[in-house]
Amino acid sequence: MKTQKLAPQGEDNASSFDQFGLKPELLKAIATAGFKTPSAIQEKAIPIILKGHDLVGQAKTGTGKTAAFGLPALNLLNPISGKVELLVITPTRELATQVSDEIQRFGQPMGIRSVSICGGRSYSRQIESIKMGAQVVVATPGRLLDLLNTKRIPKLQPSIIVLDEADEMLDMGFLEDIQSIFEFLPEERQTLLFSATMPLPIQRLAKRILKAPIFVSIEQGGELTNQDTTQRAFAIEEHERDDALMRLIDSEKPFKSIVFCRTRNDVDRLQSALVDQGYPSASLHGDLEQRQREKVIGAFRDGKIQVLVATDVAARGLNVLDVTHVFNYQLPSGAESYVHRIGRTGRAGNKGSAITLLTPSEFHKLAMIKKAVGSVIEFGTIPSLGDLQKRHLLDFASQIKHQVLHKEATQLLTLLQKEVDADTLCAKLISLFLSQQSFLGPEHIGISKDKLTKMGSRQDNSSRERPRFNRSGPRRHGGGGDERFGGNGGGERSGRSSGGERSGRSGGGERFGGGGGGGRPRSDASSSAGPRQSAGARPSTGARPAPAGPRSFDRAPQKEGRDSFKPRKKTRS
Repeated sequence: MKTQKLAPQGEDNASSFDQFGLKPELLKAIATAGFKTPSAIQEKAIPIILKGHDLVGQAKTGTGKTAAFGLPALNLLNPISGKVELLVITPTRELATQVSDEIQRFGQPMGIRSVSICGGRSYSRQIESIKMGAQVVVATPGRLLDLLNTKRIPKLQPSIIVLDEADEMLDMGFLEDIQSIFEFLPEERQTLLFSATMPLPIQRLAKRILKAPIFVSIEQGGELTNQDTTQRAFAIEEHERDDALMRLIDSEKPFKSIVFCRTRNDVDRLQSALVDQGYPSASLHGDLEQRQREKVIGAFRDGKIQVLVATDVAARGLNVLDVTHVFNYQLPSGAESYVHRIGRTGRAGNKGSAITLLTPSEFHKLAMIKKAVGSVIEFGTIPSLGDLQKRHLLDFASQIKHQVLHKEATQLLTLLQKEVDADTLCAKLISLFLSQQSFLGPEHIGISKDKLTKMGSRQDNSSRERPRFNRSGPRRHGGGGDERFGGNGGGERSGRSSGGERSGRSGGGERFGGGGGGGRPRSDASSSAGPRQSAGARPSTGARPAPAGPRSFDRAPQKEGRDSFKPRKKTRS
């Protein structure tokens, strides 16, 4: 297998799609879609595919892999063949629909039609679309294998076959289905495999189904995650997860965010808690019917909901370009799941933020994920209630300075000044605004730096007194001795007794915890509700009454200046 590695494309070596010699109709469709410069994976993979070679492409999620195989494949298809020439296999229904729609958009000027074949939809319509001459089929493994086994569709003879997000198909248990599907496919074919990670079973599959493939790897400093995504972690106690998540949403002000939970029950419980607190949110998991799933994803894509609470499997393949934040409400099962979770943000050159909540007993697990993906994950402090209030006032003051004056405002001011002097009037207006904005939750959320330091001291003493319990061997201390959790001084360590894993930054021995807390604006501070609880956790220390109506976020969809603040109107129940 030939291997080609390419660094991410920068400003200095920017190129255009004209260099590939694509058909004029395809170039016009690319320009209409707003694509100007090919991404790194596109620049490297497209010429190889156009030459007819098998290919293994490894690149991070959100780097343009669909166009990397879709554009050259469309260029090679015969628009009037009347048969399936391109077969794309994807792990999820959502990804199948998205890939099919994108290929349809590029192929339509050439007379090429694409159909998605996946569960939750009518068999008859999908079968009829294939029989009517669709040249491109994008399918999930389960539905495709069912149709092939039952011979409900004509024998497929595609000249190009693509496995998209192969590592996700492995994680979802589709490897045997993929192998069975290839028994129905022609031996003479061009096979392309794309994946964000390359575990050993995928490497074995590639050797089995590809012929002399060229391996293309897009590297970014050895990291498996997108450099456009900032990664942070916050240390909390287990019962603080809900408070911590909502405090960070208030502080970060995401335009759109995805919150990942481990189980369907966790998704439903957390989404219900978010709605109770006025956050426009919806849940996405495997128990939803296909029509419900499509409705939720459509509402999220259209901005009708701003927080999507999802399980790993349900959100895989989800492609929404303006997701600004991903929250790991609970740690993922491993490094590959972490890569795919945070790959939902920072897509197509946009900046993103990935935030992970974890308890001290989980520090060692995050350390293993960090080592596996080669990412920089910095520990932060959750803002306190006072910090959030101060930031809120500064945002309000900034907005007042830049507010455009309305004619009606001038008229009202003239009327009021007949009864109230200017200073008193300004103070009353500000007081009126502040009275409609209340921040909830405990003053401090998360584990303070002092507490983490004490936990570390107890663990050190325990290790010296009872070395026989240190089954992993003696710890090795890095330079300076006080660097924790991935510091460059070699001081990374993990412990299991008394929550002794530590975290911090390199160079200076600073130990980090999630000390601090904060609150969120509410539209009705007078309503009340019982304390919110995390799944399986004791009640939160700060009871949070439910608001009268849904909460709106203080953001507009803009690339810059996202700190602008829009005051909310007080609603009455």
